[in-house]
Amino acid sequence: MPSSSKPSAPPPFESWGRYPSYAATILPMHWQQDFAVTAAGLHDSALAVGMGRSYGDSCLLENGNLLVTTAMNRMLHFDPETGILTAEAGMTLAQILDFAVPRGFFLPVTPGTKYVTLGGAIANDIHGKNHHVAGTFGNHVLQFELIRSDGSSRLCSPTENPDWFAATIGGLGLTGFITWVQLRLKPIVSRKIDYEGIQFHGIDEFLELTKKYQHVEYTVSWVDCASRGKNFARGIFMLGEHSEVPDALTQSPEPKLIFPFDAPGFALNHATVSAFNTLYFHKQMKPHVKTVQDYEPFFYPLDIMLKWNRLYGKRGLLQFQYAIPWESAREGTIAILRAIADSGLASFLAVLKAFGDVPSPGLLSFPQPGITLALDFPIKEGITFPLFERLADMTRDFGGRLYPAKDAAMTASQFQTFYPQWERLARFRDPLLTSSFWERCTGDRPSL
Repeated sequence: MPSSSKPSAPPPFESWGRYPSYAATILPMHWQQDFAVTAAGLHDSALAVGMGRSYGDSCLLENGNLLVTTAMNRMLHFDPETGILTAEAGMTLAQILDFAVPRGFFLPVTPGTKYVTLGGAIANDIHGKNHHVAGTFGNHVLQFELIRSDGSSRLCSPTENPDWFAATIGGLGLTGFITWVQLRLKPIVSRKIDYEGIQFHGIDEFLELTKKYQHVEYTVSWVDCASRGKNFARGIFMLGEHSEVPDALTQSPEPKLIFPFDAPGFALNHATVSAFNTLYFHKQMKPHVKTVQDYEPFFYPLDIMLKWNRLYGKRGLLQFQYAIPWESAREGTIAILRAIADSGLASFLAVLKAFGDVPSPGLLSFPQPGITLALDFPIKEGITFPLFERLADMTRDFGGRLYPAKDAAMTASQFQTFYPQWERLARFRDPLLTSSFWERCTGDRPSL
């Protein structure tokens, strides 16, 4: 006899931080023309989303329509002589690597996860370990097609519709629907990375290493943000270059590990994180090591474990990422790291690096010359959000800004101070498109 109970509602579309959690209508996009057809029948606002790897609410729309693009993942054209690839906007960086690496090419810029769509990479103008030499992802985008909800289309490039090109790169997915993207890849002859790891003690040593190795393509640091005293701001400075020794170019295996459950809230505390940080710092037995490693653990160490965000428990996590310009970078970084260490809310995922002076092409692009620090924190009632508000205010006072793609906590006044150009972007926003982040931080809502 059939059950009379109603079927359970589908789970909400979550960002990687799993906070906030909003109900939305999920509308899969399969073909490039689907957006215009779907938009014509919608009476509520919408947002195009990919893998949901943004940490906060920039990929969420409470009670709206989420147009999921991951089925639009077709390769359209590839030139093996130039490395120019054209693909639909729902193709992920992982899928591009599976195609490109065996053919001797790599991404020009990649973040710390490869599970990001091309459309998402443009919408957030992602950056990587080579920002100081290569700039952001948008610096390597040659052109893309943008469809508006009225059915009109624009070919956008640095020379054709350049204002729309700039507004869309880093534009949080609000200017229209990206159907396809043309991107220039970089040649490689091996999967291997020539790696160096150098221990440092304090921000001054980090800055000395940054200056000394500014010619190296990839640089990034892990920093201990839990320790104080003589171990304050100790870390490991990591360098890498693509190996020039020809070697097998094969696809990466699919990850098999999955974090199996939501960890209990007490699992991540100051004591456990401090112990982890001590072990992590000392796992490198010598102050300076050189080795050769595959590109996967160098670029994507966390991708080996699917659903690792469960480590932070059911409440989820917040990420705090700032960029502070050079004139205040040393003072600001020391002050913020001290505030974090004193708070007792430690992070074991703390990434410190320098941004270079390659201009970002996007109107709302996050990077600026200086220092950027990114940290993940578990959400703890009465502790996490007050700390984030204080850290954001400190960032503002040091002339810096936060990364919208990573944010679930900055206030409207903070965002509008960090990005005074938001009002210009608002003039390019499609009337149908918005996000919970945009509405929270600007008050600008569609009038359908």
